[in-house]
Amino acid sequence: MLDAAILRKSWLNWAMHNITVASYDRMEGHGFVKSLMPAVEKFYPDDKARQAEVLTPHVAYFNTEPQLGAMIPGIVIGMEEQRARGEPIDANTIQTIKNSLMGPLAGIGDSSIQGTLIPVLLSIAISLSQGGSVLGPIFYILAFNLLIVGLSYRVFHSGYRMGVKAVDLFVSDNANKLRECMSIIGVTVIGGIASTYITLSTPLTFNSGKVNINAQNILDGIFPHLLPLLAVLGVWMLLTRFRLSVVKTMLVTLAVSGVGAFIGIF
Repeated sequence: MLDAAILRKSWLNWAMHNITVASYDRMEGHGFVKSLMPAVEKFYPDDKARQAEVLTPHVAYFNTEPQLGAMIPGIVIGMEEQRARGEPIDANTIQTIKNSLMGPLAGIGDSSIQGTLIPVLLSIAISLSQGGSVLGPIFYILAFNLLIVGLSYRVFHSGYRMGVKAVDLFVSDNANKLRECMSIIGVTVIGGIASTYITLSTPLTFNSGKVNINAQNILDGIFPHLLPLLAVLGVWMLLTRFRLSVVKTMLVTLAVSGVGAFIGIF
């Protein structure tokens, strides 16, 4: 088996380069090769041609969630080690397993990390930041990096030890159920954050005879916090139905807010 130093270097290469060397046509393919290089150089120390032959197929398109997806280069390194020892594993088998895990791990990772962990940590950080406290950003930076680095390191080594058994673990009905559960939790958390921290009201008033009517009081009587809900739904529609990028959505939100404040709606 590979020693701890080689595995640690391979994991660090993945952690540092999976996105930093990404391209539109290969996505994380170059980072994947960077992760495999220390191990492949160890398998074939004096054969540069063989190293290139093993690494070249891995430059192909590859894209998954970076943290949980660290399991895949770990699995591939373990399989390439078996192949280097002469066991009956060919390059096509390795590529098939690599590609079959790419999608499921992306789904689980995006729903659990992007959709659940990050919103939870941000909600805590926002609470700690009230009043201008620096505890919020410090908490988020430390907590996020400790959890993410620890997760990535563990799943990489787990993939190396488990090998092809990871296919049955993540490409199954249980994996689909886990993604659905994490998606529901993430939506619930985001809904809680939206209802707690998003505030929007209108100063509009109307005169009906001698009675001054406040539009916000009427809205609160019919549907409390209706305007924040409409704002959240509006942003959601911009991102999903109209497929605007995050930057364009922010610009539209800024423009609507500015115009609304100028004419006195907000």
